[in-house]
Amino acid sequence: MKWTRYLRSWEFALFVLLLLELAVLGLVNPVFFNLENLLYSTLDFTHILFAALPLTLVIITAGIDISGVSVMGLASITLGLVWVAGVNVFVALAVALLVGVLAGAFNGFFVSRTDVNPLVITLGTLFMFAGLAQGMPALLDKLGFKAYGSAGLAAYQYEGITGLPDAFIALTEGSLGIVPYPFLAVLFFALVLSLLLHKTRFGRYLYLIGVNPKAAAYSGVPIRRVLVWAYVLSGFGAALAGVMLTSYFTSARADLGGDALLPIITAVVLGGADILGGSGTILGTLLAGMILGFLRQGLLALGVTNDLIQVVVGSLLILAMAAKQLLHVYGEYRLKRKALSSKDGR
Repeated sequence: MKWTRYLRSWEFALFVLLLLELAVLGLVNPVFFNLENLLYSTLDFTHILFAALPLTLVIITAGIDISGVSVMGLASITLGLVWVAGVNVFVALAVALLVGVLAGAFNGFFVSRTDVNPLVITLGTLFMFAGLAQGMPALLDKLGFKAYGSAGLAAYQYEGITGLPDAFIALTEGSLGIVPYPFLAVLFFALVLSLLLHKTRFGRYLYLIGVNPKAAAYSGVPIRRVLVWAYVLSGFGAALAGVMLTSYFTSARADLGGDALLPIITAVVLGGADILGGSGTILGTLLAGMILGFLRQGLLALGVTNDLIQVVVGSLLILAMAAKQLLHVYGEYRLKRKALSSKDGR
């Protein structure tokens, strides 16, 4: 039956784990039993979800994109620089998202056209995009543009490009009832990506490429085009994360999101995506990202330092990969036993 299969799914296990985590954190700190406070705390990790959700599509193809954290900073500083140039802030926002799309297309082009490992390509673009983000303001200033804003270079290096319009800041300060706008946007983004993955030909192609790229090619799957679009979506998600961080911190900076790589990848892997490709769901990544986000909130409330939190997240990544491997081995063992039983029955 369908419902029994769902109860045995990895996503249901993550859902139960999320509820248990919130229950334990609530016993330690009653703030976690307050729904409004709980939803408000998601503002601290929605950027992780924005980047992790489309990265799931890339990992399903047996690829990887670690350049997203640099795309966040690049999108943020692009938004700030375009706005300082006198452009409407929401037009600047659109330009920042376009930068993310172009960054993703750049990654996708080289991944799909070469035999170079995606990890190597996106490692290179990780540094390339970070260098662009850090160097753009200085370059524009030398060309005669007031890239730092009225406060000057010293203020920019300390606090980034500030003074952004209230309408832009309201993107992360506003809410629908008790649900913050960024979390609503994450849920909508997850829904769109989930429909794309499970209800379209594009989604089926992603799984086929991850399972067996040669068989996918023989089946007529346009592998290059599909890969490019997967990386484009990853770049778009990272840029969206950078825009949200800019609104949240009320400042456009080139280094925004620099510490997000580990939790982003952990969310995707813990969510059930196989790093070797062929499996993964948007729902799993969403739940895993929330588990990691609330865990970090709880540990910070207990006085745990960021360094130790990194240790915990890294350990979870290793445990998640080990658990997936054990489940795979157990599944194969059960299939062999069934095959032997059916033979004996004859």
